[in-house]
Amino acid sequence: GAEVVFSVDCTKLKEYFLPGKREFDRIYFNFPHCGRKAGVVKNRELLACFFHSCAEVLAEQGEVHVALCNGQGGTPADQPRREWHNSWQIVAVAAGAGFILSDVHPFRAETIHGYKCTGYRSQDKSFCVEGALNHIFTRSTPPLCLTPMSCKTQLGSQKVSFQVPQVLADKINRGFLKVNSSHPVRTIKEKLSAGLSQAFPLQNISSCLPLLHQDHLQGVCHSNIFWIALSPGEAPSTEETSQGLENAVWFSHFGQDTDRSVQEGCPIPKQFYLRPSLLPHAQAIIQKGAFSPGTLHVLSGPVFRQCRITPCSMPVFHEMLVVLAVRRGTENSCIQMLVDNIKTTTSSLHQAVSGIKPSISLQEATSFGTELNDFAAFECQLGEIQHFICMGTDPDPSGSCVGVIRTAPDELKSSELVVVSVSLNLDLLAMLLCGISDWRMLWTSDRRFLQQFPEGELRLFKSFSLYPPSYVHDVSFWVPDGEEFDEVAFHTLARRVSGEMVISIQLRDSFQQPGTGRRSLCYRVTFQSCDRALGCREAAEMQLRFREEMQQHLGVTLR
Repeated sequence: GAEVVFSVDCTKLKEYFLPGKREFDRIYFNFPHCGRKAGVVKNRELLACFFHSCAEVLAEQGEVHVALCNGQGGTPADQPRREWHNSWQIVAVAAGAGFILSDVHPFRAETIHGYKCTGYRSQDKSFCVEGALNHIFTRSTPPLCLTPMSCKTQLGSQKVSFQVPQVLADKINRGFLKVNSSHPVRTIKEKLSAGLSQAFPLQNISSCLPLLHQDHLQGVCHSNIFWIALSPGEAPSTEETSQGLENAVWFSHFGQDTDRSVQEGCPIPKQFYLRPSLLPHAQAIIQKGAFSPGTLHVLSGPVFRQCRITPCSMPVFHEMLVVLAVRRGTENSCIQMLVDNIKTTTSSLHQAVSGIKPSISLQEATSFGTELNDFAAFECQLGEIQHFICMGTDPDPSGSCVGVIRTAPDELKSSELVVVSVSLNLDLLAMLLCGISDWRMLWTSDRRFLQQFPEGELRLFKSFSLYPPSYVHDVSFWVPDGEEFDEVAFHTLARRVSGEMVISIQLRDSFQQPGTGRRSLCYRVTFQSCDRALGCREAAEMQLRFREEMQQHLGVTLR
């Protein structure tokens, strides 16, 4: 009962079907080949034209199935795997047309009714399909078109608006922690709160916490902060600001100030920045007296920190801050109760998801042997830490830091009470519990991510974009004389220009010119997306824009 059309050019599919018949649910192409002795380049070109043609006739939720002989695809699924340059590079070719590889499995000719391998030119020669693979492609979400975005927040007694840094434009106000959200970070936050509420009276502080802080960051490196300029004419007066934010915006008793103007005794101009932590908000609540000793106070929300690019370094993540006032001398036992409770909850969650019990440990800050991740390193800037909470799973049982514990005897003006606070990185916990290897996946706009967590149920995540292609570009430049190169600003610029498509930046070479003393740096930049199609041409365009922006914003001279 099917309609059969002959002499169809696979690179011009829309020409053979009327507009009403173009929405195909599946398109199959078994063992494409240009014919004769065509090399890998010709066959890549055939596939590229085929995928572009598919994009014009495939339904939105449709699939493209391409069967290739063993080794042709060039993916890790091929056994043995060919060298990349000697393969058809099918994932990179499909990405150029907006497709991602969502599944791959063995091609079994015997399971297809009526399928027959006719051999070469219908001669009695067998066509080898042993080890052949069927590659299943789906449409990628379209590229992000980030336009300038304004955001309103409460500051003092008035609402002010500010322009959101472009690197955060798709991450501000996503509402992952809202009541109707099924996002894993909210599920983990709710499960932790439920567990803690069985051991302590618990109060969720649901009032709207301001996104902006102001001025004076003692101990915190200014390159780690997202600085904000208020929209023209909206800066509140000093009196309004101090009354409205009170001590929530001051980082007090947090160690040595790294700001040059403070060290030199210069006055600091009034500046605003996106909150890098919820700790100052907790301090403000304590100092206002709106704090019940013996009750757990839970604050949660996104916080923002400029950082270097790694799979686990996040410019924005959801912090859960637990604060408790206890009697002096009992803080150690209370800390142990809190940690045991968190251990029990996370262990039960991880076992339910993967069947494996994670390793959760409490490590003294003075004897912490593991290299600090970016989360822990920044927390150290905020003030003295007593303990690190580390969570590990196979194959790395030593784990990484997901939380820190502090005690602050001076926060309450009482000789009998001590404040204990626990700060948890919910995004890191979600990655470890659900097997998510790249933090960017938590922020994807692709509906297939949240579909794996129905009604907030935690499950082991299965990527819908397999073997994403990566593209390596090097950039070399002269650093301005007498200036220290700001690597964090360099990484943040790469994030912004690429739309978070850079997965790695590695210093390859540092050179100082004899005689002049000029310094040159060479970095290797790797572009790769975790959730959408990224073609080689798009990556090359990003690299060109990156080079232009480097000269404009970092003052370097390209080589």
